[in-house]
Amino acid sequence: MASSRWNSFIQFLCEIYQTPPDERQGLVDELLSTQDEWPWVERSKATFVFDSWTARNVALNIDIVKRDPPFENMVRLEDTSLWYFQRIFERDALIDYMFAIDDPGTPLAQELDLMDRVGRFWQADARNALSISSNQVHTSVLQMPRARPFPSWSAMSAVARGRVYRHQFSSAQLGFNSRSLWVYTPPGYDANDGKNYRLLILMDGQWAMGALEIPYIADALIKHGRMEPIIIAMLASGNQSERVAEYVGNDKHYALIAAELLPFLQAEHRIEPLELGLGGVGEGAVAAAHAALKNPAIFGHLIMVSPPLGREPAVHLLKEIAQRFRDSPLLPNRIFQSVGRYEQDLRFYQPALALRGILERRMSHDPDLNYRFVELGSGHSLAAFKSVMPEALAHVFPA
Repeated sequence: MASSRWNSFIQFLCEIYQTPPDERQGLVDELLSTQDEWPWVERSKATFVFDSWTARNVALNIDIVKRDPPFENMVRLEDTSLWYFQRIFERDALIDYMFAIDDPGTPLAQELDLMDRVGRFWQADARNALSISSNQVHTSVLQMPRARPFPSWSAMSAVARGRVYRHQFSSAQLGFNSRSLWVYTPPGYDANDGKNYRLLILMDGQWAMGALEIPYIADALIKHGRMEPIIIAMLASGNQSERVAEYVGNDKHYALIAAELLPFLQAEHRIEPLELGLGGVGEGAVAAAHAALKNPAIFGHLIMVSPPLGREPAVHLLKEIAQRFRDSPLLPNRIFQSVGRYEQDLRFYQPALALRGILERRMSHDPDLNYRFVELGSGHSLAAFKSVMPEALAHVFPA
């Protein structure tokens, strides 16, 4: 709710336009110093602002725009330093955004060094405390009134904490050396008490440990009785080209899990050998599904967050995964799947709905299958993945 004397941004604009040009900046300064929350959300409308006298053009880089680049041009109020943009959003929207200042506006698909461009022209919203960070990118998050909670799980001080062990892991199957492997053990874990724990293996361990805050989410869910205490292994992925090659339809990746990673984890930690789970986001979800369908009797718990089941050039492999869910005589008995409403239609959204239909039909005549599907008011973003992970973990490993 606004704390300034204006009840709406439109009311502020009306006063600006009735004010002499040389007095308008004073109103802008007052607005920026008294309005506490940005973007300013009024019912279904959000107003974004950026303050600069020197910028030649400012755009809102927002992940639900279906253009390349995904920009909405901001308007500068004449005789002031204030740039603004307004848009209607669904009430459950949770959306990543950044400001693009004097960006060349050329297609991102043709960009040879995207990270250089991000560093030179893009920045987070300094007026918005809600954000998410990954590697070199710090992104702001718009949270509409009915969006999923998006707390800082690591800031919850009254939660008993598990422990995270960091290993260096190498694979002969995929030919890499010394990738980081983080292993979370829950509060109360004692390697000497004889108790074994179920295991969840998550792809893209660097995201799970970083932006997604998986260990902190697990601690909170366990404390509140939403998830049973489990061990979570998070193996880092390679660069993007390596990641796609390793994760999409690759039997060697399954062999890594079954023949290399599992023996390593069982030697280091107290793991229940027949109660295993796999999970991932994006291509990592595809890898999790591929491996789980190889041996659903062992991998009985599966998390798939935004799998690109319509992605070229591997679309035939991805369609094959959907067919395997339809035709396999045995499936993992607890499956969680989610997709963002604003993700690419043919790559993510429509294939997700098709897979939902397959699994809901399977569940209607398979009493052992417990499947949950969630549609998020988001695009394909780490903010979306983080917001849905508590629900995913609680479903596949309920207390």
